Amino acid sequence: MSSLRPIEKIIAPPPIHWVGDGFKVHNFLPGDGSLGLQRMSPFFLMDYNAKTFFTPSASPRGVGVHPHRGFETVTIAYQGKVAHHDSAGYHGVIGQGDVQWMTAASGILHKEYHEKEWSKIGGWFQMVQLWVNLPAKHKMSTPKYQPILNEQMGKHELDDQKSYVEVIAGKYKSAIGPASTFTPIEMYNAKLKAGGEAFFNFPKNFNTAFLIIEGKVEINGTSATTDQLVLFSNEDGDIHLKAIDNAAVLMLSGEPIDEPIFPYGPFLMNTKQEVIEAYNDYENGKFGHLED
Repeated sequence: MSSLRPIEKIIAPPPIHWVGDGFKVHNFLPGDGSLGLQRMSPFFLMDYNAKTFFTPSASPRGVGVHPHRGFETVTIAYQGKVAHHDSAGYHGVIGQGDVQWMTAASGILHKEYHEKEWSKIGGWFQMVQLWVNLPAKHKMSTPKYQPILNEQMGKHELDDQKSYVEVIAGKYKSAIGPASTFTPIEMYNAKLKAGGEAFFNFPKNFNTAFLIIEGKVEINGTSATTDQLVLFSNEDGDIHLKAIDNAAVLMLSGEPIDEPIFPYGPFLMNTKQEVIEAYNDYENGKFGHLED
């Protein structure tokens, strides 16, 4: 076995805040800014709605119409259902186990709500939303939408024949993820039964972190538990993941985008002037139209 990749830190879930009235999230990235805005590039934002019970509601909870430019949103559903609509005409429901990959790029309006029928019943809700930065040359590309159903993901069965790795983007062993990305990204879900284990290896320059969605695990011999984020140093080495309990782990690794960024509100651009232009375009109706 090669050397193990060092863990830089294990981050406890930050204080909760609400996004609209439907998403009760821990904002791991950029968080309090102590990691720096580029530490997990190309991943800029991670909002994690830890397991939460929502009571039935006739009026679906969520977030109304809002704009984005310069990046992609990736929503991963672990429990619950979310309906999505945007000004490019795309719409769909993100169900348990599914992923929605929306490329805002040159500009889009969208809204996200608990799916209507699910909302009437209520139940357990758990999701992750990521903002994935785009390189300058692609920030003004045409918006697109990738609905990724669970059955479309590549799956690699582990040695215990009970545990497996789902590949959303990139490749693990022979399993290939269906997501199309603008820069090299590895994004997996490991679903492990107690005692299940696996090894992973990412290029040392790839920024890498694991979010523990469920259960208790050991990562390179260090314990981590539900709702913690494990950030790895940018050094060579394998990552050994072992489940102590039945566990689910979201794995993120990506090649950093070595460009300046200027984030402001719902926009993620390279310069202040580009953000000003984004606001002007939004106010002048260039992002299209979408009913709230």
